[in-house]
Amino acid sequence: MSALLHDLALCAPLFALVGAGWLLAHLPRWPQVATRRLSQVVFNVALPALLFRLMSELSRLPPVDPRVLLAFFGSCGIVFVMGRLVAWRAFGLDGTGQSLFALAGVFSNNALLGIPLAKVTLGEAALPTVALVLVFNALTLWTLVTVSVEWSRHGSLSLQGLGATVRNVLGNPLILGILSGTAVGLSGTPLPDALKLPLTWVGETAAPLSLFALGLGLQAHGLRAQWRLSLAMTGMKLLAQPLCVWGLAWALGLGHTETRAVVLLGSIATGANVFLMAMHFRALEGPVAAALVMSTALSALSTPLLLALTA
Repeated sequence: MSALLHDLALCAPLFALVGAGWLLAHLPRWPQVATRRLSQVVFNVALPALLFRLMSELSRLPPVDPRVLLAFFGSCGIVFVMGRLVAWRAFGLDGTGQSLFALAGVFSNNALLGIPLAKVTLGEAALPTVALVLVFNALTLWTLVTVSVEWSRHGSLSLQGLGATVRNVLGNPLILGILSGTAVGLSGTPLPDALKLPLTWVGETAAPLSLFALGLGLQAHGLRAQWRLSLAMTGMKLLAQPLCVWGLAWALGLGHTETRAVVLLGSIATGANVFLMAMHFRALEGPVAAALVMSTALSALSTPLLLALTA
């Protein structure tokens, strides 16, 4: 019961920011264009700054069992493919819709909830595992969904189609932030404070502004828009992914602490950044927004339950 209450307490600030955005958007003179403008600032400035700084510190991560990455991101790949199939066969979505549906089933809100939950429930010993997953989470999943969307829009089995896909992927601000930050991180050269501090300040706005933008978007789309889609996304995220990562961790013989850490990260609600991606590609904005709220509320019960099962 104490773990459940603590999880609910951690979720409260998230709902407060979402609620503040929702209330602001209901003001009579609130300009609707401001909602999209805010999401563009977060997507094109705040998130790339955060990702660049995170990846620039790649060489300073403590050593962690590489099977952690295989277990966590292997589950992401499996569930992503499952999500695309479900979105196609059950809901008849196009390639862009399938990609966003699948992303909502694998992209966890680990930046806001993963670290504090791991520290409280699993202890300091789990933090290197969490840090490793967080660093590669953005690199792997943002690249995966961007390639998936761009290939569905521009790709073909030709050099011209492949070239169009690569150009659109590399032109994405998030991918640019990830790749350039990775280059700096692998070089082992620390960022000077004159660059690191501004990047840190800007990057720290990404999480709260993402949640605020979600609240603004809920005013336009509501929680009941295509609720079956939202419920299916939530089921993929809170059931399919944690069970899949647990199975892979067991098959790989991962240690007890590492297994609990990756199951915890897989069980956390869909990240608010998925809504920004939906707004960026102008697809499934309403269902994704509703899935974020549903999964955040329900994970307050499902995450403690899964941790108890893996104890």
